[in-house]
Amino acid sequence: MSDIKPKFLEVYSALKSELLDDPAFEFTDNSRQWVERMLDYNVPGGKLNRGLSVIDSYNLLKEGKELSDDEFFLACALGWCIEWLQAYFLVLDDIMDGSHTRRGHPCWFRLPQVGMIAISDALILRNQIFRILKKHFRGKPYYVYLLDLFNEVEFQTASGQMIDLITTLQGEKDLSKYSLSIHRKIVQYKTAYYSFYLPVACALLMAGENLDNHSDVKNVLVEMGTYFQVQDDFLDCFGDPEVIGKVGTDIEDFKCSWLVVKALERANEEQRKLLYENYGKDDRVCVAKVKELYQTLDVQGAFEEYESKSYEKIMKQIEGHPSKAVQAVLKSFLAKIYKRQK
Repeated sequence: MSDIKPKFLEVYSALKSELLDDPAFEFTDNSRQWVERMLDYNVPGGKLNRGLSVIDSYNLLKEGKELSDDEFFLACALGWCIEWLQAYFLVLDDIMDGSHTRRGHPCWFRLPQVGMIAISDALILRNQIFRILKKHFRGKPYYVYLLDLFNEVEFQTASGQMIDLITTLQGEKDLSKYSLSIHRKIVQYKTAYYSFYLPVACALLMAGENLDNHSDVKNVLVEMGTYFQVQDDFLDCFGDPEVIGKVGTDIEDFKCSWLVVKALERANEEQRKLLYENYGKDDRVCVAKVKELYQTLDVQGAFEEYESKSYEKIMKQIEGHPSKAVQAVLKSFLAKIYKRQK
């Protein structure tokens, strides 16, 4: 996908120019500069995997037929809609979590001139998705299905965030609330739908498919998204900070991580007591005690077992799909994440 990244970024510039000249609003020079700076700071700075996956998936669904310039542009535009959605979520996420950095830079709301204006900016990001869809897809037979898809996935993600927040309420640190079913629900709704299902669903709609006929594809991608998040939880604790690009803080932040849920499942009374006393404390000694307990309980071994079982289950589901093109899309997703180190 690396060869299409420069072209993908060119489409970002084109979409940004259109939005800064949106006829529905009379921009002042000041407001236009503000929105441009806000977009450049928040939208194109990540790995862009979700957006690029739309093009990759659509290519595979076309089974080797070359994309026309128009098809390529539209696939890029849908990819950018997902990146806009991601930016909208992250701007608000950082405020809710009181985060300091994002992608190696201060969070948008931490910039001196920005502060809580970031909430207004997040709403603009959210609305711009539908401006892009209207401008480029209004005449397409699948337009209404695209609107439905983005609305539904946004609702699912916001609901997942809500479960996450009320489960990890500050000042109410209660590990007894944490279970594999709660972890799975948070992950499924907060991450899997918009990161895994949405890019493929966009490509399927562009290819003229009816999403109602592809609930099996949705199930496989949600399973993949869950596996991806469990990997993330594992790397947060056991990954190399030099490789993953950050120092994990799930233990200090009292996150409903797969590791702590698995540890609670395996622990005896004394070990559970140790977890209750040390988990969620921003103290090196406490963090070290939790990590040591993870080693004692062989949480790493449990993860490796989960990883191989998940891979087998997902591959079996993929190979049972009647369409070779859809199989290729799903296999390409799985290949990108299986046994990843970052």
